[in-house]
Amino acid sequence: MPIAILSVHDKTGIIEFAKGLTSLGWTLLASGGTAKLLHDNGLSITEVAEYTKSPEILGGRVKTLHPAIHSGLLARPTDEDHKQLLDLGWDFIDLVAVNLYPFEQTIAKPNVTYMDAIENIDIGGVTLIRAAAKNHERVTLICDPADYNSVLQELQSGIVSDETRKKLAIKGFASTAHYDTAIHEYLEKQTK
Repeated sequence: MPIAILSVHDKTGIIEFAKGLTSLGWTLLASGGTAKLLHDNGLSITEVAEYTKSPEILGGRVKTLHPAIHSGLLARPTDEDHKQLLDLGWDFIDLVAVNLYPFEQTIAKPNVTYMDAIENIDIGGVTLIRAAAKNHERVTLICDPADYNSVLQELQSGIVSDETRKKLAIKGFASTAHYDTAIHEYLEKQTK
């Protein structure tokens, strides 16, 4: 049974996407507010903390940063890698739907404080994007809700194509590059 991890700040379309995955037999992992929203809408999900056997800590700052998640994303499609995961009680993670804390929207607010800006720097989401994008040979990354429907359509036809996974990976790396640039520019202005 394929596994997807859903961890989104922008919840647009996530319920419908999760329902589509469930109807295709996917297991859903979710964290924080995403897990609550999906559970409240009647979807069967496994909380990331339950899957990793490690609680969310530091007020939610650390949720998805765990070897169970990142080895599941970074594992190559080999019997050896798969066996290593299974021996640890984990498995391949085949799809990631993630989007980031709204750093640019936060710093655009009048009178935003430096600490508010810093608290809106996403770490776990960026790491999920980079891991899934790096391993796009096997993992499908969705970092833009506009891509949910097309990915579901491909999954309904059998599998997400290599070309689609590569395009989505490129989109992921572009999103993290843009995000990091916005953070860099903001912090640089704060030192002048």
